[in-house]
Amino acid sequence: MTHVSIYDCTLRDGAQGEGIVFSAEDKLLVVQRLDEMGFDYVEGGFPAATRKDTEFFAKARALHLKHARLAAFGSTRRPKRKAENDPGLRSMVEAGAPAATIFGKSSVLHVTKVLKTSEAENLRMIEDSCAFTKAHGLETIYDAEHFFDGYKLNAEYALRTLQAALNGGADILVLCDTNGGCLPGEITEMVDVVRARFDAPLGIHTHNDAGMAAATSLVAVEHGCCHVQGTINGYGERCGNADLCSIIPGLELKLHVHAIGKRKLAKLRDLSRYVSELANLAHPRNLPYVGDSAFAHKGGMHIDGVLKEPMSFEHIAPESVGNRRRLLISEQAGRASMLDRASKYRSRLSKDSPEINKLTDELVDLESKGYQYEGAEGSFELLMRKTFGGRKELFHDCGFRIISERREGGEITSEATIKVRLGDREVHTAAEGKGPVGALDNALRKALSEFYPDIKSIVLTDYKVRVLDSSCGTASDVRVLIESSDGRQKWGTVGVSHNLLEASYQALLDAIEYGLIHASQKRRK
Repeated sequence: MTHVSIYDCTLRDGAQGEGIVFSAEDKLLVVQRLDEMGFDYVEGGFPAATRKDTEFFAKARALHLKHARLAAFGSTRRPKRKAENDPGLRSMVEAGAPAATIFGKSSVLHVTKVLKTSEAENLRMIEDSCAFTKAHGLETIYDAEHFFDGYKLNAEYALRTLQAALNGGADILVLCDTNGGCLPGEITEMVDVVRARFDAPLGIHTHNDAGMAAATSLVAVEHGCCHVQGTINGYGERCGNADLCSIIPGLELKLHVHAIGKRKLAKLRDLSRYVSELANLAHPRNLPYVGDSAFAHKGGMHIDGVLKEPMSFEHIAPESVGNRRRLLISEQAGRASMLDRASKYRSRLSKDSPEINKLTDELVDLESKGYQYEGAEGSFELLMRKTFGGRKELFHDCGFRIISERREGGEITSEATIKVRLGDREVHTAAEGKGPVGALDNALRKALSEFYPDIKSIVLTDYKVRVLDSSCGTASDVRVLIESSDGRQKWGTVGVSHNLLEASYQALLDAIEYGLIHASQKRRK
């Protein structure tokens, strides 16, 4: 099987994306994770650009990488300066990385308008720079910046820049769609020309400004490129870079080309989420292959079909990339989804069972009031338990009261008073919190902790509010989604009301009840 080398530039190109900041320690963690995943190259950044990058390369020398080669990134020498006197090139050599990635200008537009130098001097800059890193024993990867746009302006000059890199000893020629505006047909036409002219390994580096980065990368491989550059989750400047989390499955599962191997491919979703956590960004639900919605089915016909034959509505097995199938609960989902979920609680059910009909009708009624269970599996499970008669009441809510106070100096505190009944005993307690929902949470825990010690392991991890009809202004209904965790699993719960605190309390009550039920089940196993 043909091997295509994977070159990750998340830590440099990806970090140029809006809102993304990696610390030196974050970058070290990413390098190690990518090495474990079998990536061939990891680009660390500009060695002398910032103190953080200098620190990163210094610490990276202590890493014991088993597979990946660390690459230092930088530009060709400056015009009219010797390579050995160029601080950028010297910093690449001194970084201690085994590979150097040098970018140079392929477009006469950039040579004359941006660099403000001559075409001949630019060719010398490219050759001298590649020769300098090669002379110091570094594998030299040449990134032909703006190659495809440069080719459109002056094809012969763009090709001469590649020859200059080869004259300097470049090991790989990487063709870059830096502006991200090329279509697949344009890419393949120009890759074919380069392949016919040069007997050298070719790579591809594309951006996603036209929404084509993954597609153009894959067709470039089909036309002979053996090296693909990109970022995790497509992070990068403007609209981002080519997303390796889409490209790698495309290589392995569609083109049947070896990239990281099927065993490591099954860890791709975990890698995608890991990098998004370090970048402090929400993980996009709609990412191909690795997003939570990639194999989520909502339409009734889709759910019915995928339960009978997965290939009817799934282009690959979710598990091959570490993902899973999700059947969303909604009024559109139909009885097939209801039956699939309900079979966990009651056997010998069919689509026409009275319980399924009752559950479907109740769900339709609740969704008409604003409830939504796509991200609230915990509340949906409690609804099913209630419908099937398997919901044992752990405690009975008797109401709450909230007082919020703005004290001298601007400090705002809230106090919640609640009543709950546990069997024949009524508990009346109060607690403070930084906000009203926090106060309710604290008061509920205080009331239940004596009876249910497992409540200590349940923590609220996320809280979202959605206004359902903004045209009603402050009288609008709101939907509150709460995400909770016990350290082993996460679950979502939902509440809806025209009163924000009531909606929050509904979701909070479900979150606690769901967590306690599952904690009790774990102890019995």
